[in-house]
This record gives sequence, C-alpha cells and structure tokens, in this order.
Amino acid sequence: MCIARSLQEFATVLRNLEDERMRMIENASDVLITPLEKFRKEQIGAAKEAKKKYDKETEKYCGILEKHLNLSSKKKESQLQEADSQVDLVRQHFYEVSLEYVFKVQEVQERKMFEFVEPLLAFLQGLFTFYHHGYELAKDFSDFKTQLTISIQNTRNRFEGTRSEVESLMKKMKENPLEHKTISPYSMEGYLYVQEKRHFGTSWVKHYCTYQRDSKQITMVPFDQKSGGKGGEDESVTLKSCTRRKTDSIEKRFCFDVEAVDRPGVITMQALSEEDRRLWMEAMDGREPVYNSNKDSQSEGTAQLDSIGFSIIRKCIHAVETRGINEQGLYRIVGVNSRVQKLLSVLMDPKTASETEVDICAEWEIKTITSALKTYLRMLPGPLMMYQFQRSFIKAAKLENQESRVSEIHSLVHRLPEKNRQMLQLLMNHLANVANNHKQNLMTVANLGVVFGPTLLRPQEETVAAIMDIKFQNIVIEILIENHEKIFNTVPDLPLTNAQLHLSRKKSGDSKPPSCSERPLTLFHAIQSTEKHEQRNSIINSSLESVSSNTNSILNSSSSLQPNMNSSDPDLDVLKPTRPSSLTPFRKAKALYACKAEHDSELSFTAGTVFDNVHPSQEPGWLEGTLNGKTGLIPENYVEFL
Repeated sequence: MCIARSLQEFATVLRNLEDERMRMIENASDVLITPLEKFRKEQIGAAKEAKKKYDKETEKYCGILEKHLNLSSKKKESQLQEADSQVDLVRQHFYEVSLEYVFKVQEVQERKMFEFVEPLLAFLQGLFTFYHHGYELAKDFSDFKTQLTISIQNTRNRFEGTRSEVESLMKKMKENPLEHKTISPYSMEGYLYVQEKRHFGTSWVKHYCTYQRDSKQITMVPFDQKSGGKGGEDESVTLKSCTRRKTDSIEKRFCFDVEAVDRPGVITMQALSEEDRRLWMEAMDGREPVYNSNKDSQSEGTAQLDSIGFSIIRKCIHAVETRGINEQGLYRIVGVNSRVQKLLSVLMDPKTASETEVDICAEWEIKTITSALKTYLRMLPGPLMMYQFQRSFIKAAKLENQESRVSEIHSLVHRLPEKNRQMLQLLMNHLANVANNHKQNLMTVANLGVVFGPTLLRPQEETVAAIMDIKFQNIVIEILIENHEKIFNTVPDLPLTNAQLHLSRKKSGDSKPPSCSERPLTLFHAIQSTEKHEQRNSIINSSLESVSSNTNSILNSSSSLQPNMNSSDPDLDVLKPTRPSSLTPFRKAKALYACKAEHDSELSFTAGTVFDNVHPSQEPGWLEGTLNGKTGLIPENYVEFL
C-alpha cells in the first residue's frame, strides 16, 4: 500500500470538490443576493415612499375636515359654500393618493411571489449542481476506494499474522543480544564519552563513535541528548594505539586512552560498561597499561599526611613567615614550574625530610615556596577537607545566617580525621597571619579563599555544578581563616536539627534587611580603591592555578597554564566556565539573596525581588532579566524560577 499515492488521490478529490464549492459561492451573488437587493430598493422602496405621501395627505385631509366641521352655521352662505368646495377638493386629492398607495402595496405583494422566490430557486439549483458534482466525484473515486480498502485489510492481516513472530524474535534478542547483533560495516560502533579539556577543568561529552579496523579510522560525532541529534562537527582520526586506563589513575570508570596519528596528545574515552570497554579494546587491538612501580610511587604515592608531609608544610610556612610575609601577591603569584618540582623533590627526599631542623635555603624564591606548598596539597590522594564532606561544606556556606554557617563548618571540621584537621589547623593559622598583613602583601581573607578554595575543597567530579560551587568553596575558606581560633580550639556545639536550622534562617531574615555582605556568592571583600586594580589580576591568576590543577597531572598543568597564570591583562575582569544553557527562556524569577552590582551590566536588587523576562545569558553562571525597565545580568545561584 502506497501512502503517498493515497494522499494524492484524496487531495485531487478534495481539490475538485472545493473548486465547485467556490464557484457556487461566487454565483450566489449574481443569482440570489443582487436580485433580492434590487427588489428591496425598487419595489419595497417605492412602496415606502407611497406610504409617506399617503400619511402626509391623510394628516392634511383630517386637519381641514376638522376645521370645516367647526365652522359656525351663522356664517354667510357664500363662505360656507366656499368651505365645502375646498373640503371636496382636498377629499378628491386624498382619494387619489390613497388609491396610488393601495396599488403600490398590491404590486409589491404580487411581485414578491416571483421576484423573491425565483432567486432562491436559482440558488438551490446551483446548490444541487454542487452536490451532483460531488456525487460524480464519488462515483469516479469508487474504484480507487475499493482497491484501497482491500489493500488496507490485507496490510492489517499481514500485521496480525507477523506480530507473534516479531514478539518471539524480540524475546530471543533480549535473551541473547550478541547473537542477534545487527550486521554493521564497522568493526565497532556505539556511544562513548570523550574527555575534553576546558579553561576550568575537563568535561565529558557524549559522542557516537565508529571504528573501521581495516583503515584504522575512528569517527566521533558529538551527540546532543536533549535534541536527540547531532551536536557538532564530525571528527575522524587514524588510530595509532589503544591502552586501557588504570583504575587508580582516573576518577571515572571504564576508561581507555587512544593515541592518533594525525592528532597530538591522548584522547581519553569512557565506555558504557566494562563489557563495552572490552569490546572496544578488542576491536582496536588495545593493550594493558605498563605498570612501573618506581614511577607510580614517585608521581602518585609520595604526598601523604605523615611526618614527612607535616615537615614539608611547616618548613614552607616557616620560610614564608620569616622571609616573605609582606611580599605582594603572596600565594597568588606562582613560581617557575621546574623550580617548584625541584624544590619538592628536595623536600620529599627521605634523606633530607627527616632533618626537621634544616630550613629551606634562601636561594629559593618565596613564590617558589608558596607554589610548592600548594602543589603538595594538591598531590595528596584526596583533598585535605575530603571528598565525602565536600557537599556538606558547600551546603553550610549557602546558609543565610552567618552564625549558622560558622557553627555548621565548626562541626564539620571536627568530623575530619585527626591528621587532616591538624594539617588544616596548621594551614589556617598561617593564612590568618598572612591576612593580618594584607596591607603590605595585598592578600585579604577573600583573596586567600579564592586561592585555596579549589585546592582544599576540590570536588570528586568536575561537573558544571561543581564549577559553579567554586564560589562557595571560597566562602568556606574565608570562614575558616576568620574563625580559626574558635573552630580549631573549641569543641563544636551539638548540630542543629532541621527545624532549628530553619528557625535560625527565618530569624536571620527577619532581624535585619538583606545586604551584599550576606550574599552567598561573594568573591571578594571590599578593598581600598588603590588596591582594587592590582588585586583583580591576582585573584584571576590564582583561581586559574587552583582550578586547572584539578584536571591534569601536576607537571602538565603547571607548565601548560604558566602563561595564563602570569597574565596581567587589565581588561580581564572575570573568568567564567563554558557550559550549555538548559534554562527555559523568558520566565519570572525571584531573588533569594540581595546583590549590589559591581559593573554597569549587572542589576542591583534585594531579597524577594521578582524579575521579568529571565533567560540564559551568554555569560555562563549568569542570567539576563529585566527589573524596573532595565535589563542586566543576574547571578544564576541568586534566584529561583517561579
């Protein structure tokens, strides 16, 4: 059965029928409307004029007759005769007008019988012609209709007959999917997640990949899950080698590395399952990774929270506090990567590490020592504040009440393992000392939070949500620095219940109006105007260093990001991650926190403000909305959609 031919026949019938209907409607004006309009104007209009004339003469005649009847009989005979003659004349004229009116009414009544009915008859004749034409079309369509009915019935019978066979085949395919795999011209095909490096780390993008063993050609097509189609340009590379990724070398499961002849670097891919990875490895003639115990221990297993680790951190802190506490851009400006690695090698050497009394030589620059301290913290198997507490610290930073934030973070710190808490206390005491000298070194508490937030609280997975939470990581570090004596030297109170926590939030919101100091996304504390320009570049550079270190190995990340870290472009105001927008356009949103604009393109508002026309902005992490007729940028984490 051909659906296209059926639709074509249906269209032909409907088109002919519609053409005839249009002709009937066009003829209706000539055969019905125009004659009736003419009859109304000429006949009924003339009768109305005759009636007006009759009414006028009637009124005149009645008036003269009334005057004549009121004449006195005492008047002269000549006057009475003259009055009688005048009345007779008026009566004669009234009689003639009455006859004309009656004649016109009678004429209209007679003409109505044919001049009104005849157009209706002509219209009905056109209507019958239309229906007759439809009847003729139905007769002509009858043969095709019969054939189509038979074809439809045969198709239905075939469907019913093969349905059981299809169900049986479906059950067999469910039981043994590999035996019934579709024959494909490719050696292997399917979905893979490909690791792509971005400014603020890495992201995993879904691709539909095919591999041809003969030509060793790998084709990767980006796949957009929302649209269900192609999400970018195809990319084809020629396979050089395929190696299974060691489980302890990456946080993702089912990964393998691919090297291409015509593309530099290594492409890291993630399969959908262990079996899926095995099939891809077999198709690409993949090999197992080479295990080098010496190399592994040198690159991964050396940074620990042991006596050597504490000794290294203490030496770095002592060197900074004795020789460079007032150095501008402390912990922001990074050292040369090769020098940093060399210093770490010296400090981590078991021969020298045991000599606790030996200080770091003066030949090492302060920026090299600070970079070594940060690098060592990033080399730990996990962040100092641990993956399992990362989300809890972020939630604590999002609390509206400052007292609740401090209390919750105080409690979480004391849940850390003993060595982690001791190292964190050692570091926070040092950073508090650095912040106390911020007038000389320009490193305020906020700036130190930006530098150390991504290092001490890095997430286990680099997702878009994790990138947006970097700002809250900074707030956690700020609270630790500002309240280090209370947090580390006192025992925390019992944790608040959910009801108490809600009440404290409510009291906080009712006790005082919202202000920018309570906004959860505060990146920087207020600083003097003379310091603002110099600190802006320093904060951006340290953020780049901290975030990028979570995505690559230590050696590669430090060397590849070195130019960006030393950048001092005055036009570089804010660095934001690239991410797809998934928000519904043109909705209303309500502000959760107060915010004061720092740029002309941003909007200032208080908590509870409602925005119109809220939609995604080209700036990741920001929305565009309208408030009081002005359109500007709104921090995405500040609002909730209505």
